[in-house]
Amino acid sequence: MKNIVAKEWLEQNLDIDTVRIVDCRFSLADPQKGKQEYLEGHLPGAVFFDLEKDLSSPVQIHGGRHPLPDLQELVSKLEEAGIDETTTVVAYDQGEGAFAGRFWWLLKYLGHEKAYVLNGGFRQWAEAGLPISASIPTFTKAQFQHQLKPELLASVDEVKEAAAGKKENIVLIDSREEKRYLGIVEPIDKKAGHIPGAINKPYTEGFAGGEYKSVEEQKQRFSDVNPEQEIIVYCGSGITATPNFLALKEAGFHKVKLYAGSFSDWISYQENKVD
Repeated sequence: MKNIVAKEWLEQNLDIDTVRIVDCRFSLADPQKGKQEYLEGHLPGAVFFDLEKDLSSPVQIHGGRHPLPDLQELVSKLEEAGIDETTTVVAYDQGEGAFAGRFWWLLKYLGHEKAYVLNGGFRQWAEAGLPISASIPTFTKAQFQHQLKPELLASVDEVKEAAAGKKENIVLIDSREEKRYLGIVEPIDKKAGHIPGAINKPYTEGFAGGEYKSVEEQKQRFSDVNPEQEIIVYCGSGITATPNFLALKEAGFHKVKLYAGSFSDWISYQENKVD
């Protein structure tokens, strides 16, 4: 796997200076929970990045419920954690994949080549009886020479063109559960439904037993998608779409973009239609 590491590999490389571990645990229902869990115990040497404080910026009229963070601020926080463009970075969450996926995608967007997600997350690490620490590490400040990859990010205008059918070579993938995609339920956003023309590939279907499915299984999941087409993935606010982004990359799809504002951004424009 190109973007995922196993807990066995990470255990063997815990003490390598060029490896940095990032704890991304978070709960949308209880925003303080992730930090509390980190303080109680985390992977040795792990630093904590908070979804809303570090990996998002404040909510505005547009941009969705989790707008992208100020990138210069994010780079500064990465540098404080001793991360530069040469560091091997492994992100983990509880095991659901979405919060570590957000961090992983942001690093990729910043042009970082050695970014990975820990398969199985904290849950499987702890269940395996692997080391856990409550010590808060400090690192020498690094200098992160980032090079933005704009081709990984889809604008709302690109999504509008795809939704209107103006670009037949673009596939929109909705990563939310089927009931939200169909508009049967909507527990968070002000409108229910999906962006016109989008197909549904729930991100949870990319996992089995708390781990990412194999490359072959991911290829089967997306077998109805032409790898030559441009793919734009979205969800509710740009978080749970990131495991689908990663899964597509694992499956060998090259033209993949994230609509970071996602459905919550889409419905912030009154003129945008919903199916």
